[in-house]
Amino acid sequence: MSFESTLSRFEPYAYALFRIVIGFLFLWHGVHKTFGFLGPQMETWTQAWFGGLIELAGGVLVMVGLFTRCAAFVCSGTMAVAYFQFHWKLHFAGYAFLPFVNQGEAAVLYCFAFLLIATRGPGKWALDGKRGE
Repeated sequence: MSFESTLSRFEPYAYALFRIVIGFLFLWHGVHKTFGFLGPQMETWTQAWFGGLIELAGGVLVMVGLFTRCAAFVCSGTMAVAYFQFHWKLHFAGYAFLPFVNQGEAAVLYCFAFLLIATRGPGKWALDGKRGE
């Protein structure tokens, strides 16, 4: 048995852990923004506060694998908006478009992680399997 075939047997479990961990980490950004846990709470009814609600609800839904594709797609879009509007701000001077420079690395990583989850689906250990997706 080759190394590749041995590793490929664990792919469904690794992907499920990836989905769960991404959702878990993301929900804490929402907890911070909406409730002020470990930092300042965002002002209610602002764009950042609504983003926090999406992070909280979307993170929980992705983590448990419920309405996974839809939740991950919305989370991916939210992170794209966060990157372009709050990190890059469409400035080109001083390499401001680079995530390393504008501190938008987490937004870019979350955006593409959620895009992968949205396109691949819930995988193992997901409540979507119980509801028949």
